[in-house]
Amino acid sequence: MLERLFQLREHGTSVRSEILAGITTFLTMSYIIFVNPEILSSTGMDKSAVFVATCLAAALGTLIMAFMANWPIGLAPGMGLNAFFAFTVVGAMGYSWQQALGAVFISGVIFVALTLTGIRSWLIDGIPHSLRSAIAAGIGLFLAIIALGGSGIVVANPATKVALGDLTAAPALFAILGFFIIAALDALKVRGAILIGILVVTVLSMLTGNSQFYGVFSVPPSLAPTFFQLDIMGALHTGFVHVILVLVLVEVFDATGTMIGVATRANLIQEGKPNRLGRALLADSSAIVAGSFLGTSSTTAYIESAAGVQAGGRTGLTALTIAVLFLLSLFLAPLAGSVPAYATAPALLYVAGLMLREITQIDWSDITEATPAALAAMIMPFTYSIANGLAFGFISYVVLKAITGKFRHIHPATLLVAALFVIKYAFFPE
Repeated sequence: MLERLFQLREHGTSVRSEILAGITTFLTMSYIIFVNPEILSSTGMDKSAVFVATCLAAALGTLIMAFMANWPIGLAPGMGLNAFFAFTVVGAMGYSWQQALGAVFISGVIFVALTLTGIRSWLIDGIPHSLRSAIAAGIGLFLAIIALGGSGIVVANPATKVALGDLTAAPALFAILGFFIIAALDALKVRGAILIGILVVTVLSMLTGNSQFYGVFSVPPSLAPTFFQLDIMGALHTGFVHVILVLVLVEVFDATGTMIGVATRANLIQEGKPNRLGRALLADSSAIVAGSFLGTSSTTAYIESAAGVQAGGRTGLTALTIAVLFLLSLFLAPLAGSVPAYATAPALLYVAGLMLREITQIDWSDITEATPAALAAMIMPFTYSIANGLAFGFISYVVLKAITGKFRHIHPATLLVAALFVIKYAFFPE
């Protein structure tokens, strides 16, 4: 049956290799089941329900990938987009989390339409490589300031805006320890380094009396507090135009780039030969819609899937294994509830550092490429908004190209996105 479903011989793999690859990928990305509830619960969402939604969205999205595309890629709520959801849309802009879920749903529907019509490929081809790299780096910086602030390493200061916090306080000490554990284990190629770091800090925190232990296993908690709680009509408010635009753009770049990168490494995309990229793109876009119903931010493909590919994963059986493990994780709700915020902060900070590697892909010798890219990356953390960073990047790119006589170098897709941001700030400044 597995051979018929996943064509294992054709891909030169075995059941054992695929299952081991699935376990490997799960270990590298399972930190999201602790991090996502911590971030989204800051909006007032029920933390236990978000935990269930995270596991179910990851399992459902990965199952769709397994059976629709037969690719060894894991999906789960994306880092960066969950922070945008919680700290920008709800925290800074003041919308309800129900409206934010409505925006996720609308972006997912648009994402499906873009995929089916081929516009998604047009967008990908049209956005400058420098801006794509800057967006990833900027989201990394955004995650970094969230992590540093949440752990008390960086604090507000009326004179200097930000300042160093009390490094002798327990949250800061635990966060620093967790960061070094994760970085060291990852450098030593230990699988599940981020997850191990989170769990070690959590256990030490309990042993020193800084956090409570609620147990490890239990019957999964209720999904009711977030299930079908999205407010689609509320998300049709004019202020949501650029929120939806940002969600779509980040989903397009993040998921597409990740899938092409992982699939290329697995030799699933060969020039001149048919591939299942179209099906994979449809799988991840439809998973976003499903996640909004469950009660979580946008679901996306995980770059950590490359670890499973490295371990031999080549088919959807790897993805099926990942999905099954996410479903089994539903019984770990007490453990997830025991994880303090400063235990997940090191994970955010480490992922932020990995995302910053993208700045090396920017052509720093060309001012009209480098300046918009730098603006996009810097504005995200300094305004606490991915949306503002995107706007500054796209608008400045068009302006600089135009005034330096390179207007013909601007792709219509870039021009369209820049125009939409200009309209947003001109007519809907709130």
